[in-house]
Amino acid sequence: MPSRPIDLHTHSSVSDGTETPAELVRAASAAGLGTIALTDHDSTAGWAEATRAVAGTGVTLVPGMELSTRFGLNSVHMLGYLFDPTDPALVAETARLRDSRLHRAERIVERISADYDISWQDVLDQSTNGATLGRPHIADALVARGFAPDRSAAFAGILHWRSGYYEPHEAPSPLVGVRLIRDAGGVPVIAHPATHGREPNVSEKGFAALVDAGLMGVEIDHRENTPAGAARLRELAAQHDLIVTGSSDYHGEGKPNRLGENSTDPRQFERIVAAATGWTPIVG
Repeated sequence: MPSRPIDLHTHSSVSDGTETPAELVRAASAAGLGTIALTDHDSTAGWAEATRAVAGTGVTLVPGMELSTRFGLNSVHMLGYLFDPTDPALVAETARLRDSRLHRAERIVERISADYDISWQDVLDQSTNGATLGRPHIADALVARGFAPDRSAAFAGILHWRSGYYEPHEAPSPLVGVRLIRDAGGVPVIAHPATHGREPNVSEKGFAALVDAGLMGVEIDHRENTPAGAARLRELAAQHDLIVTGSSDYHGEGKPNRLGENSTDPRQFERIVAAATGWTPIVG
């Protein structure tokens, strides 16, 4: 079992992090982590670079993804680990999601530009080639143009859903997300699902349905889960014998989250590795 901390939720510049996959791996090594999962939004484009970067570092890479899903009005993110990145159904769905994110972002920028001097080119200037574009890049553009002091402030203000500029994006249901990851040989873990209170962002009945569909774990130790919510999640995890993870949700300088601020018990990590059939961890 790994003896150094295990952080199973990080992002690179392939989605909305500020570091390239290689830079992220180096940051993980410098932070003393033993295992890191790369979980960019709706993309596996960073896997190859991260795989090359871990060589000789002593860091184990867990290739993964954070898949966008929706439950009613709630955005529900589904972490998928060690799945086959060439699975046709998953490839098709993530391509559709990235396209949806792109056009949604374009519409949001069009709305904002009626009141603020910001253009689509400003957003593109904040992204890397081939990145999964979304609201974080709009936030970075607002910061660069001086309309917000940092990304968090942009989300709390201009990009808040009550601001009038918000627009929801299309995404599959969490049930579909779980099945896509399982069918690709991966391990689905619902990400930080108790951010607004005691109950998860899916109903208890919906949570049970996710377990029946193949949900294998729940991310509990995460700074956005409320204390009461985390306690309830532990009850549900015990009830359904789910894998329990802890993670940073690191985005480089894009969020205050720091690598390793929460970590996963090695025994829980071993459960993920044993259950996966689509891919294997890469030992650096």
